[in-house]
Amino acid sequence: MIIDQIFQVAPPGTLIPKPIATGAFRVKGCGKRRGEDALVYFIPNHSDSRKPHQKGVTASEFERAHARLVAVGELTKEWFKKHLSKCDAEGSCNFTTVGGLFVLMGDAVFSRPGTYWKAS
Repeated sequence: MIIDQIFQVAPPGTLIPKPIATGAFRVKGCGKRRGEDALVYFIPNHSDSRKPHQKGVTASEFERAHARLVAVGELTKEWFKKHLSKCDAEGSCNFTTVGGLFVLMGDAVFSRPGTYWKAS
């Protein structure tokens, strides 16, 4: 499973690479989101930096996004919003989190805002 591979390269505490972000986005660990296993991560709380917010991406959401990246050669915000709408609705930062974790895996590169390409 892709989520297992992600946890191998991004254990708790790992900084998630973001193309444009203010503050640190860090892996918290395994949790639950939308009724299934998920990677949970911290996002900055700009009103109280001592209490970061938490977001998460499910195992099946990672699988679908990775399948798209591999099959088509790119992962776009447009596709993500349409096909992983619940994940996107939890926070737009979920897209760049997925992309950033795929970058850490060596499977993707950031192309431009809203687009990750399959790494060659």
